[in-house]
Amino acid sequence: MYTIVAASQKGGSGKTTLSGHLAVEAERAGTGPVALIDTDPQGSLAQWWNARAAPTPHFVKAGLMNLGEVLSELRNAGFRLAVIDTPPAITASISQVVAFADLVIVPTRPSPHDLRAVGATVDIVDRRGKPLIFVVNAAMMRARITGETAVALSQHGTVAPVTVHNRVDFAASMVDGRTVGEVVPDSASAREISELWIYIQHRLSRLTRDPKLLPDVQPQHFSVGSLLTAEGETRVFDDDASMDETDQAPAAEVIPLPKAYAGPERRQNTAPAMRFGGPERRGHTFGRRISDPAQPSDGTGGRK
Repeated sequence: MYTIVAASQKGGSGKTTLSGHLAVEAERAGTGPVALIDTDPQGSLAQWWNARAAPTPHFVKAGLMNLGEVLSELRNAGFRLAVIDTPPAITASISQVVAFADLVIVPTRPSPHDLRAVGATVDIVDRRGKPLIFVVNAAMMRARITGETAVALSQHGTVAPVTVHNRVDFAASMVDGRTVGEVVPDSASAREISELWIYIQHRLSRLTRDPKLLPDVQPQHFSVGSLLTAEGETRVFDDDASMDETDQAPAAEVIPLPKAYAGPERRQNTAPAMRFGGPERRGHTFGRRISDPAQPSDGTGGRK
């Protein structure tokens, strides 16, 4: 059994909605049985599942103290996948859950506040030595900041080549415990979730070296291409992708980038001004100044 953890210290990033949608999509794709676990004290994922008529995915009650035992029982019961939602802001709780992850998904809205806050989540995942995928979530169509977000995140980890856009049908479908794939299966939202799961499934297969996880069908393109034009390009590498002497990325890892943001001058941080701060901020993780002394974390991603 494999475990996927949705984690972000920033509240409102869309962890719960994404967890429910991915669990249902995994079942629909034949990766089940799938178990959902909600470790957020607010219990939003549990409330959504209680309103759900379909028996799958299964919901399992677990706390931080017995999470390892519950996962072991699920493995013995024949479950293939566990999807765990985590609470925001509580560093210790997130870290305990991430310890059980085979893959961590970090949903991030395309906004300066989310980009600045995501560094704390990355630190937690790094300390646990777990692989992560950033998912640009709740994005506006053709918004310039969406492309900037993908580029900024790509400097700190793998970015899923599927952008989930901000549409009403995501929230509307969850009112009665369903997902967009069940309510409006032919919608653009349903297609994004389907393609995102295919990418995650393929990625998890590579990380765990389990060929049984490989999807039967893989799209030739991903929805991120609808936001970014092919006038320029930036490379986003998998952490386990092999590079040759010319430092070229595999074809599947090349994400197109608008011409306005292409070129070595942006990648080398030599531009005189940036949207989210000066050059000294651009060169450091999510807005940390080079002149700032190291500060201990207060557990919420900020500084004491």
